[in-house]
Amino acid sequence: MPHFFVKSNNINNNEIIIDDKENFNHISKSLRAKIGEKLLLIDENQIQYETVIFEISKNIIKCEIKNKYKSNRDLGFNLFLAQSPLRSDAQNFIIEKATELGVRGIYPVVTENCVLKKSVIEAKIEKWQKCMYEASKQCERAIIPICYESISLEDVLDKNFDKVLVMAERSCKLSLKNYLIENPILKNENVLVVIGPEGGFSQKEFDFFKDKNLCLITLGDLILKAETAVVVALGNIIYEFNGR
Repeated sequence: MPHFFVKSNNINNNEIIIDDKENFNHISKSLRAKIGEKLLLIDENQIQYETVIFEISKNIIKCEIKNKYKSNRDLGFNLFLAQSPLRSDAQNFIIEKATELGVRGIYPVVTENCVLKKSVIEAKIEKWQKCMYEASKQCERAIIPICYESISLEDVLDKNFDKVLVMAERSCKLSLKNYLIENPILKNENVLVVIGPEGGFSQKEFDFFKDKNLCLITLGDLILKAETAVVVALGNIIYEFNGR
């Protein structure tokens, strides 16, 4: 069933009006939806609506609400990713998969070995946010995550997170599983996962992590591409949280 985001002020009694241009064009022109077809809609309060189209006019679609309930598509904790952006398709892959895996936000971090200049990163923020929006529709997310402005390691680590997990080199001794056994993620905690560029963190950045008393965590002995490391790290963190 197609899934779209709507505003609660467009909901009146048992009816939802879709009048924003993007959703209208997608539903009426791309999907060529007809009266009687079903749509899955969700508002900013995370209320999910199962609806049926009963009217399509020149620029408005009206839907009748058949069922509504609080969406359960949430991790149970707030997962954030701080990651040194990659080029083109690889970064789009990361944005899409991180959204599917439930992150609340992504911080594009400018590191010493980052392959993109700060100005290039800033020019891509809007595109990445759009990618997150489309991925959220595809996987029926209750909340659209945020792609934040570019940021330094120092500034992102100064933010108030309950846990910071730095995915570092294979030579690190502490595995992600063992870290989470000793430091289990609690419900509603704010957790930041930090992943570096293809070339890895610089020695200066490793020294900075040490000064901040952060644990450096390994994903094992295999050599992983940066985009693979993101999926493996986020997936295993979610698995460990759900498996407790």
